[in-house]
Amino acid sequence: MMEKSKKKLLITASTFPRWEGDTEPRFVLDLASHMTDLFDITVLVPSSAGAKDYEIMEGVKVVRYHYFPIHNWETLCYPGAIVPRIKEKKIRAILVPFLLISLYIKLFQMQKEYDVVHAHWLIPQGIIQSFLRKPYLVTGHGGDVTSLNLSLIKKLKIRCLKRAKYVTVVSNYLKSEIEKLCEVEKLDVISMGCDSGKFGKKFFQPNYFGQRNKKVVLFVGRLAEKKGVTYLIEAMKNIDAILVIVGEGPLQRQLMLQAEEMGNKVQFWGSRTHEELKTIYASADIFVAPSVTAQDGDAEGLGLVILEAMASGLPVVASRSGGISEVIQDKKNGLLCEEKNAEDLAEKIKNLLSEDDIYFSLQKASLDKVREYDYSNIAGKYKKIICTLTG
Repeated sequence: MMEKSKKKLLITASTFPRWEGDTEPRFVLDLASHMTDLFDITVLVPSSAGAKDYEIMEGVKVVRYHYFPIHNWETLCYPGAIVPRIKEKKIRAILVPFLLISLYIKLFQMQKEYDVVHAHWLIPQGIIQSFLRKPYLVTGHGGDVTSLNLSLIKKLKIRCLKRAKYVTVVSNYLKSEIEKLCEVEKLDVISMGCDSGKFGKKFFQPNYFGQRNKKVVLFVGRLAEKKGVTYLIEAMKNIDAILVIVGEGPLQRQLMLQAEEMGNKVQFWGSRTHEELKTIYASADIFVAPSVTAQDGDAEGLGLVILEAMASGLPVVASRSGGISEVIQDKKNGLLCEEKNAEDLAEKIKNLLSEDDIYFSLQKASLDKVREYDYSNIAGKYKKIICTLTG
């Protein structure tokens, strides 16, 4: 008997690894690679200097489209995300119409080859998809839902949501934000996940941060306003520990100047590969996510680095921002503090570093909690939705 051919799924995104060992977030690739048992998957993402136009990554076909005649000027999407890239250099805004038109043309050319489309982010993937006839699922991740809700863009977002066959968001916080925009017939909360088996204390290296007699507080993420790193640096002034900051972004120079007087107590490690992060997480002592709601309304959708830290056996201190409190329950599997409150943040970090009973209790609870977010569970939920859309 001939094997039944797989339905063809096209995934569109604007954040994706550019090559093997890239430091860019890989959650779209992780989700896609866990669905290849049911679907023939192609991911369509913007091009970037040094990246291949076509390749296969972990069983997933990857197509990268060019959006500007001078390819070295295609700097709108990487590293980081579109809105922060524009904030960093406003001249990049001139690339936006080129990206939108190029994405539309590429989707128009490719759509007949696929049964269904999964558009990650309302802006621009979801909005562009709404102008095409192919049935689609759209997923909101954070700032694409909470920010840029101005007249024209807001109308385009609503059009995208109304025309989608299914809408998912990564947290209940984002669900409530979607419901403020418009009524959606099929709306579910399904987070992105974590390959929990790929993290853990098995990657621990005792001298990874050098010979030390101080605990290591870890932050991983973009150095942008909504990550709240300025409050973490302020909180560390009276804490007897080292702060390691992993990541890059538009606020890097400003944050380095803020930390200058603290000497080697605050260390900026730049971006690291996903392989390096496994050891960094496992060798640190606690993880801190001091996220805040940015001035433009952008807030943390969920915080996947929190899941990776939890899977690595790190107790977490985090702010009550966006969807974080849906993962971290205060005093049950982590400690929560108020946004933009360095004193509260410092107190929670000190408690975790000084109280062994609290430390180990939260560590165990976070390891139990993170199993809910393993991709074996998350991918199953997305596969079920996509199967309903393909018949």
